[in-house]
Amino acid sequence: MAASNPRLAGFPLLAAFRPGVGWLFLPGFAFLTVFFLWPTLQLVSVSLFDPDGSFSLAAFGQLAATPVYRRILLSTLGIAVEVTAWCLALGYPLAYWISHQPKYRQRWLLLLVLMPFWTSSLVKNFAWLVLLGRHGPVSSLLNYLGLPGGGDLLFNRGTVVFAMVHTLLPLAIIIMFPALTAVNRGLISAARTLGASDAQAFWRVYFPLTVRGVATAGLLVFIVALAFFVTPALLGGPRQTMVGQLVIEQINTFQNWRMGSALAVILTLLTMAAVFLFDRVFSLSSIAGGGPARASDTQTRKAGLGLVSALGSAFTALARWRDAYLPFLSAGRVLSAYSCLIIALLLLPILAIIPMAFTSSAFLSFPPTGFSLRWFNEYWQSPLWRAATIRSFAIGLATASLTLAIATAAAFAAARSKGRISNLAFLLFMSPMIVPQLVIAIAMFYLFAQMSLVATNLGIVLGHTVISLPIVFVVMVSGFKGHDWRLDDAAATLGANRFQVVRRVTLPLVSVSLIVGFITGFLESFEELTIVMFVGGGFVTTLPKQLWDDVFLQVSPTLAAASVVILVIVTLLFLTMELLQRKKQPD
Repeated sequence: MAASNPRLAGFPLLAAFRPGVGWLFLPGFAFLTVFFLWPTLQLVSVSLFDPDGSFSLAAFGQLAATPVYRRILLSTLGIAVEVTAWCLALGYPLAYWISHQPKYRQRWLLLLVLMPFWTSSLVKNFAWLVLLGRHGPVSSLLNYLGLPGGGDLLFNRGTVVFAMVHTLLPLAIIIMFPALTAVNRGLISAARTLGASDAQAFWRVYFPLTVRGVATAGLLVFIVALAFFVTPALLGGPRQTMVGQLVIEQINTFQNWRMGSALAVILTLLTMAAVFLFDRVFSLSSIAGGGPARASDTQTRKAGLGLVSALGSAFTALARWRDAYLPFLSAGRVLSAYSCLIIALLLLPILAIIPMAFTSSAFLSFPPTGFSLRWFNEYWQSPLWRAATIRSFAIGLATASLTLAIATAAAFAAARSKGRISNLAFLLFMSPMIVPQLVIAIAMFYLFAQMSLVATNLGIVLGHTVISLPIVFVVMVSGFKGHDWRLDDAAATLGANRFQVVRRVTLPLVSVSLIVGFITGFLESFEELTIVMFVGGGFVTTLPKQLWDDVFLQVSPTLAAASVVILVIVTLLFLTMELLQRKKQPD
């Protein structure tokens, strides 16, 4: 066996060690099979079978026959596509600009983009509720300038799309960024040497090399947007109702499992269709940054080349017009101004929520009136808020520990093995990322109702572990891929057994990835709302769930104080994670 691998030919102990790591996949396989695959299949069966066990498509027939359901399905699909398009169009120039900055500046700019990404969407949407309100600063500015629409900024499609784009834009940027930095800049110089204009070099050389990253960003943004319910619930009106809200209403309010499951299945089918189209053009492993791109068919390639060629010609003509009539307006300056504006807009609701928590008024407004710590005192003195905060920490720590243990074992096995079993493991561990989180929450609610785990901390921990596994798995795979396995080889030749090699060599050298993975798992759990809404059963609340409940009961500065607490905790953990990663990869 050692002879079959020249690298291990002189290390018989490690040659015997490598094929034996496949069993490390088993805990993850078993966990996801029981708590993800099985409940998802159960959810599908609920939509397809009557209570007496007979097969029936009546629920889907009712959806197709009811105009309201058809309108909401089409509206949801339209909003998801629109949000995806805006995220890619707005995010690509910013990601491009950041990728062309010096390394030290890139890190600070990415920090400013990642901070809104890790901030709860509930906190950001709550801030927009105040900022865009009838008496908010945006409405006041429009009224002062004599412009119409100041009192109608909320509860319309435009605001829902805007807020969803604001929430998902950082996700698109951080997914596209690695693809942009991986492009060989020498190819652009070569294109210019051969006579291409800047626009032609970009569209015909640079952009095609980044399409894979753009498509990956579009896929993940579309999947998340499809099941979004926080933004339309807070900032939208009845005509902006999305499928996610319908699912919650059917199951939590009407207890109509067949209809709720049918809607969830439709969401899943739309997601699978997007994944299938993506996989036909690119390798699905692109989501984790691995695997070669799949060769496109001739017609697709011709269409793509024709499009980028036309764009190159159009932008070349536009550049000539600018040089002739606006010579002072350089493309670099416009891009820099645009990028700074987008970053400022991403940070705006995060920065705006902070002073609202220190107001002396009993009503939320911006700018706030006076200064007081009263609302922080009310927050901590409230048994509900205090219990929710403590529970969030406890569940977050338990989730992070369980997720890290499962993900580390699987990532170690993935890094030390190849072939079908490794590909299957990758697909299984990434699958919770490509299934709408709302569908996972409903499926687990159905399973846990049979296991008496609804309204228990354990049920929430298990649910949070399922949705945290993909990103923690990617973090750990990245850590193990960067590990120098020759050090393990050396330890094995010096007589260390398998356990000693892992404990004394491997894990200490990937300790930064372990800590980052733990923090990532904690943050995923700490800010999660969907799982708690269902698995919590309305009796077990975490900090985001308590915030969600109170938004619909009374909008008071206590909500702003709770939002600031969430923001401070998330920011501190995020900064810790960033400092550790920078220590691992110094300039």
